[in-house]
Amino acid sequence: MKILATAKRVTDPDMKVKIKADGSGIDLASMSFKVNPFDEIAIEEAIRIREDKGGEVLVVGIGGDKAPVEIRYGLSMGGDRGIHVLAEGYLDSYIVARILKALVDKEQPDLVIMGKQAVDDDNNQASQLLAEYLGWGQACFASRIEVLSDTLARVEREVDGGIEVVEMDLPGIISADLRLNEPRYPALPAIMKAKKKEMQVLKPVDLGVNMTPRVVIEKMAEPPKRRGGRMVADIAELVRALKEEARVI
Repeated sequence: MKILATAKRVTDPDMKVKIKADGSGIDLASMSFKVNPFDEIAIEEAIRIREDKGGEVLVVGIGGDKAPVEIRYGLSMGGDRGIHVLAEGYLDSYIVARILKALVDKEQPDLVIMGKQAVDDDNNQASQLLAEYLGWGQACFASRIEVLSDTLARVEREVDGGIEVVEMDLPGIISADLRLNEPRYPALPAIMKAKKKEMQVLKPVDLGVNMTPRVVIEKMAEPPKRRGGRMVADIAELVRALKEEARVI
């Protein structure tokens, strides 16, 4: 079974994000980067399925010249080979899905596993768009995956009322949620071996993808700072303040 898993390079979610003074974007000068945590979970699940069913795990990253760092991390976890689509600048979900669609057409995987969202822009759109463009079935926010055969998978999803269990035909798209698994930490020998694993470099033009975005970020700004609270004399004054000043009731 061939499985395609994504490895997006994102800013470290534990670091404080600063906006450039002109509002043109995020100040990346002092930021560190890592694999999107949900993509890391997706790669781990792809490796576990391969270990059980056999086959190949293809780790795909889309981004600038630093993106191979995160792809190599996926290979050190146990991925078999990588593909880096070299694309600079902001990529909206439409472009990402179109690039992935072209790669799926090229590689013909049996299953695509992606993080449910990236922690930098939190759009939660790429997997759904990819399924639409491919005409494949999808199961979003997976908390458990069981591949029943080469053509069928069972997926558990956490919903408001409990656990929803769905079966989907393969090939298909699955997006990974937080509790799907606990990703492994690559050992030093695996990290060294990953440096020698195959990584193909492509450009969007090689895939015939139009890079004109559907979403344009015009300006970024930090949210206004919260004002300090104040004391009220009694319940009546609290109710009046909530109604007339805060306007929350």
